[in-house]
Amino acid sequence: MNLHKLRLLSPLAATLLNIGIAYGAYFLARIIYLLENWSYFVPNLSFSHLMEMLWGGVVFDTSAILVTNIPYIVLMLFPLHWKETSAYQTVCKWVYLVVNGLALATNLCDAVYFRFTLRRTTTTVFSEFANENNLGGVLATETLRHFYLVLLFLLIVWGMYRLYRKPQVKASGVVWWQYDLATLLSLAAMAPFVVAGIRGGFATAVRPITISNANQYTDRPTEAALVLNTPFSLYRTIGKAVFQVPEYFSDEAQMAAVYSPVHVPQDTVPMQKKNVVVLIVESFGREYIGALNKTLDNSQYRGYTPCVDSLIARSTTFTHSYCNGRKSIDGMPSILSSIPMFVEPFFLTPASMNNVSGVASLLSGEGYQTAFFHGAQRGSMGFMAFARSTGFQQYYGREDYNEDPRFGGDDDFDGMWAIWDEPFMQYYCAKMSEMREPFMTALFTASSHHPYAIPRQYQDVYPEEGIIIHKCIRYTDMAIGKFFQSASRQPWFKNTIFVLTSDHTNLSDHQYYQTDLGGFCSPIVIYEPGREPAVYDKIAQQIDILPTLMGMLHYQKPFFAFGQDLLNTPDEDTWAVNYLNGIYQYVKHGHVLQFDGQQTVAMYSLEDSLMQHNVAATMSRRQQMEQELKAIIQQYMERMTQDRLQP
Repeated sequence: MNLHKLRLLSPLAATLLNIGIAYGAYFLARIIYLLENWSYFVPNLSFSHLMEMLWGGVVFDTSAILVTNIPYIVLMLFPLHWKETSAYQTVCKWVYLVVNGLALATNLCDAVYFRFTLRRTTTTVFSEFANENNLGGVLATETLRHFYLVLLFLLIVWGMYRLYRKPQVKASGVVWWQYDLATLLSLAAMAPFVVAGIRGGFATAVRPITISNANQYTDRPTEAALVLNTPFSLYRTIGKAVFQVPEYFSDEAQMAAVYSPVHVPQDTVPMQKKNVVVLIVESFGREYIGALNKTLDNSQYRGYTPCVDSLIARSTTFTHSYCNGRKSIDGMPSILSSIPMFVEPFFLTPASMNNVSGVASLLSGEGYQTAFFHGAQRGSMGFMAFARSTGFQQYYGREDYNEDPRFGGDDDFDGMWAIWDEPFMQYYCAKMSEMREPFMTALFTASSHHPYAIPRQYQDVYPEEGIIIHKCIRYTDMAIGKFFQSASRQPWFKNTIFVLTSDHTNLSDHQYYQTDLGGFCSPIVIYEPGREPAVYDKIAQQIDILPTLMGMLHYQKPFFAFGQDLLNTPDEDTWAVNYLNGIYQYVKHGHVLQFDGQQTVAMYSLEDSLMQHNVAATMSRRQQMEQELKAIIQQYMERMTQDRLQP
């Protein structure tokens, strides 16, 4: 090649132009993300606030673009004069397109996944689905369902391909060492800007920005997902320590006086060894249940759960009830071990190797036979590992169902996740009738789940209505009704406490259930045959299930639980907590406090269902609630990092 050339478009200028094109792709991806989930962001979304979030997004896009494009930048600016060749520049172009095409794909995929989690995807997603063998089918289904996103992806990548600029050259008298020196100086000049962009700024006080920094541009925790981008969320969580212990309290006794997860029963009544049955119903959010939404839609709402409505009429429920996480793997620790999700799913953190107790282990120690049921293959979602670590003696999954000649085997497999709910719940009932009393069991259902299919024989019975999940809710509700019909004929039925809740919430078509707090509204239903039904004006949460059951059984030994005994706690002392995009939400005294780990960012009355009026400045109990929440957080973090999840 001829070394005597001078660029019309220098390597630095070409690199900067192409990086600018990447910014455009990230911007379009964010707009698509917003439009795909419009109803979650539109309440109170003014133009000025949208501009604020979009500007905040540029900060995180800068970090993600520069990190992911480091190989491209180095290839373009490294001082090698033979970079002039067409082959070398073609390699640079395809490195650029592959890197930024993958980034675009993750952003668009996350636009679909957001409504299930209300957050950007982090690296824990790889552990979460590590044992699943049906992800290809899930991806194919969603690709067909959101074909327009595929078309947009192809259009944007085509645009990047067409707009991409290679350096241009013409003959001159410049020698090779002058050219190499110029590109070396360009690389050196760009390096500090790359470092500053990745860190989030030039200021010495600026530490590398993290996911939680997105909240400085938002009014609500849910909005942080719009400010962030998925490549940033992925690489910022690689190998990061999940739990960091704050220093709100220097004195252990002082902290324990405010809040302690160690329960020391004062009950003098002998333990009543009733059977315990916990139904964890996939995606069965409070929104779908007519009996728990009597004032919704101007009191015209009927919901999609006639069987559960009938059960609630005979049960104990609560005016406010919440889940403690947004994923299936958050539900099991919360419900069965009274461990909420803070920062990341407990399953996927090093703390999952701690010595953990739960309903099963506590009752196993009292002579109970315990078993966990889930209609998917063994190992799915890590449920089997967690069940065994928390004291379940037996685990029954799809393989066990298939081996039982009384049932239909794999003919009852939904083709994607698990055995359909109706037959598997009948199997569940039959297996409990073979167990000796007292027993404790838990069932995790599966049918009210993506891809939102129901058995062929019910497709005319439960047609499409409302949003896509509603037909699945009706099917699962029917399965629950048939389960209770079968259970009521068993000799163990009247000596059993049943708890029904959901693992998390799911798709919504009401704005109230799309708010920061509304997205955590799960049912908590306690049914004990012969017990008078009641609706308590209390705040309930999944982590309260374990201590409440221990209270109902008059369990007399100390135990560990982050929740409270709902039936023996005064109404005004009940509370709930959850975590969303770097913000802790603490519900008590008719209000929800939002706390970023350092300070309160907002407070809302529970009567302000759409969370439109921030009353943090005037709320008299704010300081008290902050202190209580700080004690909960510090107890959680200390005990997680020190393996102290025992009394």
